[in-house]
Amino acid sequence: MNFTQIDTIEGRLDLMKSLSKGFLLRAHNVDMEGTFPFKNIDDLKNTGYTTLTIPAKYGGKEISLFELVRLQERIAEGDGATALSIGWHMGIIMNLHEKNSWNEPLYKFLCEEVNNGALVNSAQTEPKTGSPTRGGRPETDAIKQGEGWVISGRKTFTTMAPVLDYFIVNAAIQDSNEIANFLIPRETKGVSIEETWDSIALRGTGSHDLILEDVMVPFEYLVEKPNLSGRKANGWLLHIPACYLGIAKAAQKYAIQFAKEYSPNSINGAIIDLPNVRQKMGEMELKIMQSEALLYSVAKQWDSSQEQEREKMIPALGAVKLTVTNAAISIVDLAMRIVGAKSLSIQNPLQRYYRDVRAGLHNPPMDDMTIELLAKESIIDHQNNQ
Repeated sequence: MNFTQIDTIEGRLDLMKSLSKGFLLRAHNVDMEGTFPFKNIDDLKNTGYTTLTIPAKYGGKEISLFELVRLQERIAEGDGATALSIGWHMGIIMNLHEKNSWNEPLYKFLCEEVNNGALVNSAQTEPKTGSPTRGGRPETDAIKQGEGWVISGRKTFTTMAPVLDYFIVNAAIQDSNEIANFLIPRETKGVSIEETWDSIALRGTGSHDLILEDVMVPFEYLVEKPNLSGRKANGWLLHIPACYLGIAKAAQKYAIQFAKEYSPNSINGAIIDLPNVRQKMGEMELKIMQSEALLYSVAKQWDSSQEQEREKMIPALGAVKLTVTNAAISIVDLAMRIVGAKSLSIQNPLQRYYRDVRAGLHNPPMDDMTIELLAKESIIDHQNNQ
C-alpha cells in the first residue's frame, strides 16, 4: 500500500500505524547499537510518505499541518528517532511551499528530486553559535568565485545525515553583513560527514557533523537571505511536539499493559486495580488530552489562517511546543512510577522513552525564549486593554 494512493487522513493513519509497529520492533536494537534506522526510512520512502507535503502542482498530496502532526505522532509511537528525523524533511518541504521564499524553478527541482526519493534537511547549527534561534552569526562562510559560491565550515546536529541528499546551509557572505541559505547537494566535491553523534537520547537520528571544505555551488543555489530582523511563524515546527507526544503515548500504552498483567502475590488481582496506580493513569490521560487539544487546535488554526494571521501565531506555536514537550516528560515519568524498578532495565522501552523525551527541551523554540515571548505578549495586551 502507498500513502499517495489513499485519499483520507484516517486511511493514511491506519497505514502509518502498521508501519509504526515495525519501527517499534527495531527501536531497541537501533538505540542499543547507536545505529541509524535505515530500514524505517526506506519504508517511509517506499510507501510514498516522504512526498506527502509536496504541493499538488508538483505531484504531491499537499497534506495539512494537522495531518502531518497526526502522522508524525504515530511514527513516534514506534520510534521517536525516526519521527524526529523524517519530520524535518517533511516540514521543510511544507514550509518552503507556504513561504514561497525560493526561486520557483529551484523549488520545483527539489520537489521533483523528493518525488524520486531524495531527502533534505537544514544544517544551521554550529559549535560556537549554538542554536540558530539564538541569533549567532555563522562561522561558515560563502565567497563569490568564478561561476558560483565557495562555502567552507562545519555544521553540528545535522539530523538524518547518513541518508540526506540535500543540505540547506546558512553561511555568512564574505565582506558583508549578510547571511544566506544555500542548497548543497550531497554529491558535491568537498562535502563529507563526520560521525560525531553520541547522545544518550534519540540515538538513531544520525545527527552527525557536516563538513564543508571549499564546496562550490552555482550562483542560483543561494536560495534565500532570511529576514533576521524579526521572527517568522513556523507552523511546520509542530512536528517536534508531535514527536514527543507520540513517545509519551507509547509509554502510556506500555504502562497500562504492564499494570493489567502484573500481579504480585502481595495483592489479589493485577496492580491496575490499585487506587494509586489508577491515579497515575488518570493523570497521564489528562495530560495527553490537554496536549492533544492544544496541538491539534493550533495546527487546525494554522491550516485555516492566511499569512498575515499566521504571523500572529508565534506565541501560540511556542506555547504548544513548551506545553506538549514538558507534558510528555511528565507522562513518561508517571509511566515509570507505575512500572517501578523494572522500567530501568535496559531491555525495557520506558528507559528509552525517558531519555528520548528529554531531548525535546533542546529543540526549538527553547522554553526560556517562549516564556519571555509570552510575557511580552501579556504586557502588550494589558497595555492595549487599559
